[in-house]
Amino acid sequence: MNSFGRKFRVSIFGESHGELIGVVLDGVPAGLELSEQDFEQDILRRKSGAKGTTPRVEEDKPQIVSGMFEGHTTGAPLAIVFKNNNTHSSDYEQFAAMPRPGHADLTAAIKWDDCQDPRGSGHFSGRLTLPIVAAGVVAKKVLADATILDDAPVNEVNARIVEMGGVDFSTSLEMTGGPLEMTGGPLEMTGEAQKVLEQAIKDGDSIGAVVECVVPDIDLGYGEPFWDSVESVISHAIFSIPGVRGIEFGDGFNAAAMRGSEHNDPIGPDGRPLKNGAGGVNGGITNGAPIVFRVAFKPTSSISRPQQTFNFQIGEMDTLAVKGRHDVCFALRTPVIVEAMTAIALADLVAMK
Repeated sequence: MNSFGRKFRVSIFGESHGELIGVVLDGVPAGLELSEQDFEQDILRRKSGAKGTTPRVEEDKPQIVSGMFEGHTTGAPLAIVFKNNNTHSSDYEQFAAMPRPGHADLTAAIKWDDCQDPRGSGHFSGRLTLPIVAAGVVAKKVLADATILDDAPVNEVNARIVEMGGVDFSTSLEMTGGPLEMTGGPLEMTGEAQKVLEQAIKDGDSIGAVVECVVPDIDLGYGEPFWDSVESVISHAIFSIPGVRGIEFGDGFNAAAMRGSEHNDPIGPDGRPLKNGAGGVNGGITNGAPIVFRVAFKPTSSISRPQQTFNFQIGEMDTLAVKGRHDVCFALRTPVIVEAMTAIALADLVAMK
């Protein structure tokens, strides 16, 4: 449905072109210091407007409507909303007859008997990742306040793009100001990555990317075997981000071609692994090494390049050229979303400990 978590529970609501979107957080501990200014940095990291992203720019100002009093959380459900103002709903009228290939237009129409809100992709829009980022801000505060075993808080979750359009940034990209992700200003790239992005823009096409996430400071003992393993809970949250196509931890799919002697992580004198082929998890439980995983994002479905697809109005194959404002590489805005989902998953595991 539209909720995630058992003890730290996150529910999102709204549509891309509706009056507002928002999130309700249940299980937030009382006494956390919180203000609307706390959300500014992460919201800015998700913001559009730079090259390769949608020209739809919203104010994205959070409004906390419940669960807070005199600068602290109360322990009651915390609700945060954002208003939608910059909408062009007529751009989506063409998809009633010709649903977009790769998008949820058709599946949503079939599931809900054409009662869904199609404007801006409705509830399926990447716009709904904004309240998830807001929930992530709160989850990061929960993690920073929590302790386990050695009284070590989980106080950091870091994500960055490591590959875009098939280009590995370790050899072909130079960044100014840190990892490749949105910072609210122009994204400065050099080399092959910039060429790939600019060519996709020129072609009216789109490209995908890979985001790596690291939780460097996490102690042993989080997670459970099987259904609530750390990988299971994080993967559930990550696959809830629109456009995710895959996830791997540690050595990931490369482990299938390795020998056990290569993949196994020797244990050091302090009980922690000496390397990290497992990505920080053994048996579904954190082993004291950093949690490391990578997420594959598909190319944006909405492209202006003409595609052949079925026209339900005329009953035959037809040419679709998508109108409107869409990201060429929406993954440019996803590192902070991956961080948010990871923090939400870990906050729930902390609450269940």
